[in-house]
Amino acid sequence: MAANSFSAPAPVARRARAYFAPVNRGTQTPALFDPSQQGRFSLDAPPAPWISLGWVQNFARKPASKTTPVLTGIPAAALEQVRETLQAQVTLEFLSWTKLTMALATGSQHMNVLAPATGAAAAADGAQAAPAVIPQSGSTASSIALASTDAAKFSPGSIIAVDIDYTGQTGFVGSPVAGAYVRQALTDIDYIRRITFNVALVSQVTSSGLTLAEPLPGGVPAAGAKVQALTGFVDREGGSFYQEWSAIFVLEGSQGERIFFYYPRLQTMTGAEESMLPLNGKPPNGQSRVLLKGQFLALPVTDPLDGERVVCYRSFLPAANALV
Repeated sequence: MAANSFSAPAPVARRARAYFAPVNRGTQTPALFDPSQQGRFSLDAPPAPWISLGWVQNFARKPASKTTPVLTGIPAAALEQVRETLQAQVTLEFLSWTKLTMALATGSQHMNVLAPATGAAAAADGAQAAPAVIPQSGSTASSIALASTDAAKFSPGSIIAVDIDYTGQTGFVGSPVAGAYVRQALTDIDYIRRITFNVALVSQVTSSGLTLAEPLPGGVPAAGAKVQALTGFVDREGGSFYQEWSAIFVLEGSQGERIFFYYPRLQTMTGAEESMLPLNGKPPNGQSRVLLKGQFLALPVTDPLDGERVVCYRSFLPAANALV
């Protein structure tokens, strides 16, 4: 045995880190994670298209598959087992409120609250929006070129949505993430910008346009895309649309070992739910942190390696020089 090798005790990890990536809803194609090529990525800089949601707590996996014995003989005895159902669930609590964590913690459409037009009638999911503006040529994922009169309508610290007009499309809509499924034509020209995930924070405003704090998830604005300011986010209890994402959960041990739980397809399985984490004192004078609770159902994919249907891949990358 080499002098610098050591046994491999059970990993000691603080918390789980979560990474999500959109599923192509039209083709049901999940985002791929390959532990052989991507397993040592920097936890602060995941490979595209994965998006870091930071630390999560109370992460728990629950296998819900059922097996049944095949009986033979008199008296009957178990000959072998077969898998009767294939199912798994994941539960966790997000430690931050962002557009993506809110969307993942609700069971239906997650929408942007667009800045209202002057005198617009009130509505539960946001009033009629102020008119969108058209980006000029030269826009990039990190900067939006605008006419000076249009740029003056925005301010540093505001949030913008960038996507195309709604013109009667049906099916999955929204880019780069399908944010809703439209069954019949609607009349709101701003509907796609209401449900788009292509949003960003404005860090600077000049006479020639907007500089963004981080790149738009969809990259360079698509042809026909327009820009609108938004004031927040809203989601609804109920509806027929289900969020679906690919997910990776990582546990990093104190010796550098890593455990990955890769779920190609996770659908939110409950409505919006929050939990209160007391920080100091007791009610009614104490303070509590409001956490978003997520509960997900794992959907199967067919592994091209051998045609088996699976819901999760668990990978383990040992620490350097650990005995195997």
